[in-house]
Amino acid sequence: GTTDDARLRHLTVALPPQYAARLFDAQQSGAGDQQLQQIAAEGLKELYFQDGGRRAGSLEEIRFTDIEHIEFEL
Repeated sequence: GTTDDARLRHLTVALPPQYAARLFDAQQSGAGDQQLQQIAAEGLKELYFQDGGRRAGSLEEIRFTDIEHIEFEL
């Protein structure tokens, strides 16, 4: 089953290209961590939680909290 409860997640996913581009553009423009986290959260919502529109259609937002480790690669 699934739950809306917050929990530790280990994700290894490729962020959709449009979100990766937004992240790089925002970083180049001097965006702060909060704005960068918001863009990444939007991408993960679409890719991981909503599975490209196949589930969790009513999910409005996700939030990064208590991040232990995050890594991005090209």
